[in-house]
Amino acid sequence: MAVALQPSLRFHHNSPFFPKSPHLSRNSQIRPNPSFATASIRASSAVALDTESSREAQSTSDVELFACAICYEPLIRKGPSGFNLQAIYRSGFKCRNCNKSYSSKNLYLDLTVTSGTKEYNEFQPAGTELFRSPLVSFVYERGWRQNFNSRGFPGPDEEFSMAQEYFKPAEGGVLIDVSCGSGLFSRKFAKSGSYSRVVALDFSENMLRQCFDFIKNDDAILNSNLALVRADVSRLPFASGSVDAVHAGAALHCWPSPSNAIAEINRILRSGGVFVGSTFLRVSSSTPTWLRPLIRERITSNYNYLTEEEIEEVCKSCGLVNYTKIVQQSFIMFSAQKP
Repeated sequence: MAVALQPSLRFHHNSPFFPKSPHLSRNSQIRPNPSFATASIRASSAVALDTESSREAQSTSDVELFACAICYEPLIRKGPSGFNLQAIYRSGFKCRNCNKSYSSKNLYLDLTVTSGTKEYNEFQPAGTELFRSPLVSFVYERGWRQNFNSRGFPGPDEEFSMAQEYFKPAEGGVLIDVSCGSGLFSRKFAKSGSYSRVVALDFSENMLRQCFDFIKNDDAILNSNLALVRADVSRLPFASGSVDAVHAGAALHCWPSPSNAIAEINRILRSGGVFVGSTFLRVSSSTPTWLRPLIRERITSNYNYLTEEEIEEVCKSCGLVNYTKIVQQSFIMFSAQKP
């Protein structure tokens, strides 16, 4: 069943899956700590709205998952029930505390602080603006992402399998795919059936549009518990301790402040929740010792390339524990847990 949303072009993607990379070297254990406790899922409670709104032939509910980007209070939802693209697109959201309203726009739910403004646009770092480009959004899964293999990335299928191993303690819970891009992994998480809700979240409007273009003719995903949300990774629109798993694939180096973003991720995770990320390294264990001092602190002005040690330090300084990693060339996948 197709969703009656704003029309968009249909693109065809016939590229084959990428071949597996050679065996990955492991600098620490791949599997998560078995002592992780599986997080519980809280059911949403019904909320009565004012009598004027109740006359409309729409269901109303309090959506605990989505929160105000300003005060982090849970949003009140007015619209059809259900957690899927069609239901969320047809719903309106409002903060009971600061009275700010949020609505779906261009196929996604805009939960940024500037949502609803007409002529206000903040300056963003060059790296952020690059991925808001329609061209970059279009080519991301049509050649751009495949080039990551040359830097040690094992390919989406293998990366997904690795992430799923880390996320086993969070199965059945809520997963947020931050900086999801065109939804390469969001779609895989949604189709896996391993999570009660999946949120594909990105700051780029065009990446979210591309995500919808990839899934609009796939009924299995359209009817799954998936939402498309625009938000800032440094101001995630979820209540503290409300999320079981956060994924950030090939993303950390694009964030203006990795430490701020990881602190936010720690805030929204439940106790025992799992954060899994992958990114490019500035230097790795295979980088010759004599060469390391010659590498600049930032390879380019657009990205934050960190070292293995810096990523671990940032995670631990933000309060995450049980840090573990897998490294291959300039690729790193890491996992950490909220105590």
